[in-house]
Amino acid sequence: MELIVLGADGSWPGPGGATSGYLVSHEGFDMWMDAGFGTIGRLQEHVALTELGAVLLSHGHRDHLVDLYALFASRRFGRTRAQDLPVFAPPDIRPFMGQLVSERSGDAWTTTFDWHDVGAGDTVEVGPFEVRCHEMVHFGPALGFRISAGGAVLAYTGDTGPTDEVVELARGADLLLAEASWQDGEQQHDKHLTARDCGRYAAAAGVGSLVLTHLEPGRDPSVSLAQAAEEFEGQIVLAERDMRMEVGR
Repeated sequence: MELIVLGADGSWPGPGGATSGYLVSHEGFDMWMDAGFGTIGRLQEHVALTELGAVLLSHGHRDHLVDLYALFASRRFGRTRAQDLPVFAPPDIRPFMGQLVSERSGDAWTTTFDWHDVGAGDTVEVGPFEVRCHEMVHFGPALGFRISAGGAVLAYTGDTGPTDEVVELARGADLLLAEASWQDGEQQHDKHLTARDCGRYAAAAGVGSLVLTHLEPGRDPSVSLAQAAEEFEGQIVLAERDMRMEVGR
């Protein structure tokens, strides 16, 4: 299984950046996981839109899904609709995204995608992947994903506040991709994690590697890495554009 980072900025993109978006691939099947600002262009540097196998969305915030509208436009008006494209997402996302299209194109939203509502506790088969959905703590419905294929396990928190469910999500995973929005003392609310939280959960879950993502532009990433390392002794990496990681190796 391969993980490619398309965007890793939190809330808004920094110069030349993009918000949350990842490409997860295995055995020739490509799954777009979260579709934040600026990620669809980078996605096409790795896979043609006609070859995309599925889309997986963690929650309904714009920095994680707005480029799905661009994908809709390409499939509706361009020549990229080679097959029905499955989308797996919490149930509040479909009506929200439907508001972005014109009244004349309203029906097109539901016919352009093969849409599947998923929730906490659901397990779905997506190409070669088994995806288990875990309930996270955020604003509105939010899911973390435990993705298994070829004996490897990738755990992704999406956006979440502190919750022991992160440990269950990531238990024994080869790689934990965790949002690390805050550094020590910055917490304005309990709906995001600190880098220290990420390190603590990675240690408790016994993961192989920890990748920190969703840092807001302007933060010193070395501080986040140092704070996570005080809690977790394994490999810690900061997510960066076009970074590739083989999960399970």
